[in-house]
Amino acid sequence: MASHALTIQRKCCGDDCMATVASTRFDETAIQGPSTAFNALGDEIRLKIIHLLAQHESLCVCELQQAFDVEQPTISHHLKILREANLVDVQRRGTWAYYSLRRDALKALTRTLLDVV
Repeated sequence: MASHALTIQRKCCGDDCMATVASTRFDETAIQGPSTAFNALGDEIRLKIIHLLAQHESLCVCELQQAFDVEQPTISHHLKILREANLVDVQRRGTWAYYSLRRDALKALTRTLLDVV
């Protein structure tokens, strides 16, 4: 089956406005970091983990697990996503992993969002 692109012709604004919007180029590098972080925060469990970490200096995975009705591997998975988004740091103490909130990263993310509005 052939795919046909639809061209929608709207005239809600003048040609100059449409040309300006159509020629907009985004700084993909500048968008990537915040996009990753916002995606990480888009999950209910991860947002709750951020909330818990904001109330403590650091928490062990086993402590975090107590707040959820999921197994430890699931919590570790969510923490990995938050770590990859640079929203949390991890410190190993023996066999335990303690996570802490990267407050500077959350503040920068908030500033990024505020700069848009």
